Amino acid sequence: MDLKVTRRQKIRHRIRRKISGTAEKPRLSVFRSNTDTYVQLIDDDNGVTLAAASTKEKDIVAQKVPKLEKAKLVGEVLARKALALGLTKAVFDRSGYLYHGRIKAVADGAREGGLKF
Repeated sequence: MDLKVTRRQKIRHRIRRKISGTAEKPRLSVFRSNTDTYVQLIDDDNGVTLAAASTKEKDIVAQKVPKLEKAKLVGEVLARKALALGLTKAVFDRSGYLYHGRIKAVADGAREGGLKF
């Protein structure tokens, strides 16, 4: 396995030991590939995904903006879905990525959308 990937996995497992989501305060998990950004609200107690959003959704794909701005839109979309479910708080899980760039943009978008973490 690639050294960079192995390092991220170690950091990811270390973060996951400390945080977990509940039905009232789910875990906002972020995954970033080279082309897309995916986010989920996860209830770890019951092992279910409550809401999800990604840059592959039609309204986000239609906008011709850079990946950073698309990541912010993903955060806002997820926040709207969370508010529709009656959720206002979440625990942010950066999944071993640095809190920078697209990961930070997702967090900022979710905060602007009304989520608190």
